[in-house]
Amino acid sequence: MKAVQYVEPGAAPVVAEVPTPTPGPGQVLLKVTAAGVCHSDIAVMEMPAERLSFPLPLTLGHEGAGIVAEVGDGVQAVRVGDAVAVYGPWGCGLCAKCALGKENYCLRAGELGISPPGLGAPGAIAEYLLVDHERHLVPLGDLDPVETVPLTDAGLTPYHAIKRSLPKLVPGSTAVVIGAGGLGHVAIQLLRALTPARVVALDVSEEKLALAREVGAHEAVVSDADAAAAIRGLTGGLGAEVVLDFVGAAPTVLTAGAAVQVEGDVTIVGLGGGALPVGFGTLPFEATVTAPYWGSRAELIEVLDLARAGAVKVHVETYGIDEAPLAYKRLHEGKVRGRAVILPNG
Repeated sequence: MKAVQYVEPGAAPVVAEVPTPTPGPGQVLLKVTAAGVCHSDIAVMEMPAERLSFPLPLTLGHEGAGIVAEVGDGVQAVRVGDAVAVYGPWGCGLCAKCALGKENYCLRAGELGISPPGLGAPGAIAEYLLVDHERHLVPLGDLDPVETVPLTDAGLTPYHAIKRSLPKLVPGSTAVVIGAGGLGHVAIQLLRALTPARVVALDVSEEKLALAREVGAHEAVVSDADAAAAIRGLTGGLGAEVVLDFVGAAPTVLTAGAAVQVEGDVTIVGLGGGALPVGFGTLPFEATVTAPYWGSRAELIEVLDLARAGAVKVHVETYGIDEAPLAYKRLHEGKVRGRAVILPNG
């Protein structure tokens, strides 16, 4: 089968021929209908060789959807022909966090060598994907897999980040979204669907600021050295109750810290390598800073239900599997509007 692989440190991904996997006991083989392209993949490909925790080559893609093609012994929750989405942050299934459906925070994944597809295990940008357990599959029903597959990360991750701050997003509050790209433009929609907060979007790209307005941002502000002052101006000098940074670079986390108000939340989602100091006098009183990771299985089900209700819709660009390296190039150059989706069997 064809697969898009990261073959050697520093090299661009390539399309390769690899063996089609066979499911063992408890495993499920999917014929992939859609697979998302994500900045996390680029972050992995930019890591120095000594930081990689898994061997190469690696089939990329941690956002996957497909049709069940074959099941291993003991599988009962899905049948051949079912349309499903893949819950990506695989865990052991048995620890205290996994028992709550929070496999994104599995306490034993590192010890047991368990990795998400595309981030250590063979990923979804291939004609077939082997899923390690049926619990990692969520029925798609009548949802379009192409529009839905980014929600397994680009929807789930911002949903998890927003959900923890919902008590602060009351009428009259302000939420700031830094970065209106793949995750950010979904976060704006989620904030509009789940809260009465005013949503302010920040980005360096006028095209992405236009997308932010299109999907529901009340205000769109250029992300520069004056952005925090602009947010304070919009909030009567108080700052925002919640700032969600989907870039995570040094300049944006500083903007987030300067824009948050007393008792506000700064949530750093992006992988840009920035860090925000926390200590008395460095941030407004009782402001919190957190860096979440993905979301729970239950939250993925909730995100898909929001999609069914029409509350969230991902803007996608589609590519055939042979065009996947081009999709990564466009993403790296900041040219993807919304989310890039690969159709391995399209």
